[in-house]
Amino acid sequence: MTSAATSTSSTSPTETAIHSTEVGDSGARVVFLHGLFGQGRNFTQVAKALRPEFRSLLVDLPNHGRSEWTERFGYAETADLVAEHLRAGFAADGPVHVVGHSMGGKTAMQLALRHPDLVDRLVVVDISPVPSGGTGEFEHLLDSLAGLDLDAIERRSDADERLADPIPDERVRGFLLQNLRSADGGFHWQPNLALLRRDLPDIGGWPEIDARFDHPVLWLAGERSPYVRPEHEDAMRALFPRTRLATIKGAGHWVHSEQPEAFISALRVFLGAAAS
Repeated sequence: MTSAATSTSSTSPTETAIHSTEVGDSGARVVFLHGLFGQGRNFTQVAKALRPEFRSLLVDLPNHGRSEWTERFGYAETADLVAEHLRAGFAADGPVHVVGHSMGGKTAMQLALRHPDLVDRLVVVDISPVPSGGTGEFEHLLDSLAGLDLDAIERRSDADERLADPIPDERVRGFLLQNLRSADGGFHWQPNLALLRRDLPDIGGWPEIDARFDHPVLWLAGERSPYVRPEHEDAMRALFPRTRLATIKGAGHWVHSEQPEAFISALRVFLGAAAS
């Protein structure tokens, strides 16, 4: 059986187009929502590994990837935009599974709470429904990217060299440079860096919501990450009473890239149970 990888975009009534890519052409439907600085294609290898039992939609969240920019950031607003995109296509025939990491995990939680008819099973990856705090590292990364003189860049390697001092971790630098695009003889950043920097407190925050999602939820934590803590459990279970917490050994915050086999296995077991 062949599998498809197709790209689509939809425009909501608020005129914000969301770009997404489908991977696979059969099986249960799964939506992936990435974190800050990410884009849907970060989950490409995971989506391919889930075939043929699962068909995946890799979403570029607003202000990231090939999706359009907004005037402000808010989790409720972002979840509503994703809901509109799903209703127009991938979830038109009924609820889908949703997997969200970090910022995408908070968006996924808001999506499930605000639009429960769209979500069957939910997977929240290394984030909690509480203010995250500790945004200093992200401030530094955003400032470093925004401070890069793109007019002085002739090739991608130039950008990598100039960012080596403020961002010495080669893996982090490589991940961030996936957002650098060349066009019309120059380079530009795909993410809306100015908005993300201005609204970083909101990205690190969590909006209060009076709702509950009563479907099964898998809460995946990285063993070496600080974003899921015992003191967060009460908040999580108040909103998602059917939560199952699992810790991925050897993983930090980037669970899906640091321990992909364990991550994929956890998804297969949890999402596969919906069909049994």
